[in-house]
Amino acid sequence: MQYLEPKEKRGLIVVLTGNGKGKTTSAFGMALRAAGHNMKVCIIQYMKGDIHSGELDSIKLLPTVEVHVMGKGFCGIMGNPYKFSEHRADAQKAMELSKQKISSGNYDLVILDEINNSLRLKLIDLTQVLELIDMKPPLMHLVLTGRDAHPEVTARANTVSEVREIKHAYREKIEPQKGIDY
Repeated sequence: MQYLEPKEKRGLIVVLTGNGKGKTTSAFGMALRAAGHNMKVCIIQYMKGDIHSGELDSIKLLPTVEVHVMGKGFCGIMGNPYKFSEHRADAQKAMELSKQKISSGNYDLVILDEINNSLRLKLIDLTQVLELIDMKPPLMHLVLTGRDAHPEVTARANTVSEVREIKHAYREKIEPQKGIDY
């Protein structure tokens, strides 16, 4: 089997956004791919945390991947009972952890899951997100997921993918299904 090596190694900034299903799944796929190359990966989830998700159990089995679930779920939707101030406090803790992990130089790939939503909801500030992007080491890959990516964030990215919803079971009043939605 042949392995490709780029002529110039470079850390990329990837933004996964849009209103469709699959942004986190795509990011976790990148973590799986990176682990297959024995790369060190850190995933920080900004808003998830109130509902068990199968991918967390799977990804934790990979020795080069660490996951930090920092939030109390999705702020303001699906009956989430926590106050805005609690969500913001958790997002600020996630931001501090993100700074530590990115600046450590210990990771080949850092995934900031739902950071775009956190920014849109004002749980974190644009200046904070841009600071994270600016502090990224040259060879580290940085992935930012979540709906409604800010134009200044997408402008700094090397790759931006928008996941567009065409049809979703939730809109047909079908509850989230184990193994597919969580």
